Amino acid sequence: MSSLRFAAISWRSCQSAMRGGFLRRAMLDILRVGCAIGAVALVANVATVQADAKPIKIIVPSTPGGGADVVARLLADQISRTQNVTMIVENKPGGGNVIGIEAVARAEPDGNTVLISTPEFVINPHLRNQNYDPLKGFEQVCYLASAPQVIVVNAASPLRSFQEYLDDARKNPGKLNLASTSPSSSPYIAFDALKRAAKVDVLYVPFQGSAPAINALLGNHVTSALVSYPNVLAQIQAGQLRALAVTSANRIDDLPAIPTVAESGFPGFEAELWFGAAVPATTPPEAIAQLSSWFKSALDVPEIKARLKAVGLSAVGTCGSDFARFIKDEFNKYERQIQEAGISEK
Repeated sequence: MSSLRFAAISWRSCQSAMRGGFLRRAMLDILRVGCAIGAVALVANVATVQADAKPIKIIVPSTPGGGADVVARLLADQISRTQNVTMIVENKPGGGNVIGIEAVARAEPDGNTVLISTPEFVINPHLRNQNYDPLKGFEQVCYLASAPQVIVVNAASPLRSFQEYLDDARKNPGKLNLASTSPSSSPYIAFDALKRAAKVDVLYVPFQGSAPAINALLGNHVTSALVSYPNVLAQIQAGQLRALAVTSANRIDDLPAIPTVAESGFPGFEAELWFGAAVPATTPPEAIAQLSSWFKSALDVPEIKARLKAVGLSAVGTCGSDFARFIKDEFNKYERQIQEAGISEK
């Protein structure tokens, strides 16, 4: 029972007692004063607790404006407005997301520091020595949102379909190239797996982020790119870029004519970007349950789903043990793919 509700009930009980005929007037006066003081004290205590409540920090381990940042700010705003809590978003980019991740790993496990995790959360430990363990050092809260990756070409490209792209790559080994982010990123690992499955020779051209990779494609400096759908949604809609295939298990609602890689001859292929929430290990279960409840409620709001979809993201809302299993599966999947590709920075 909340303190405010208890105060209201206590005041009503006092009023009921004061209406009784068994108390003398002097006692009634004393009772009135005591009840009033007690109710005011309880209300004041609630106000003090609310005023002293620590804000919840949402740590985004990447720069502002990216998918993780968009998800964090949208949900933090919704929860802050509807749950009478203060959530603030703090960007801590650098080191392939390592700086922000390790900051959360070192934080007090009290439920007031939350990490927005992405595939790099489970990729980094396989590539370089880290000061965090994604499975043992964190409690997984919720799978918040996802975004497919898209293989795109310049709108002026003669390649009209993914099949034409593969045919050209096979006929002209080394002619095509593909721009994306660093060789230790999820797009590169996905591309390498696809390249080996398709038995094609396409040169990978790494950039420091999706934006420069997209600009290179728009300027015809590269022949194709593999980037997250939210990052090229505007250019596709404007007719500047042409999507050839998507890496998600299902087609994108906004691009119903664009096939998945899986249905293009590579069954089982799937490489989605995901955005989750995690807290330091040993965070109290009740704090995790509260965060899960807030995130799920926010993701169930039609307006939030619509705003995510408008930027190419899909709300998910899987929490607890189901999300923990997903993270473990992703950890094992990337370990296998990295070993098969021979990628290492250690």
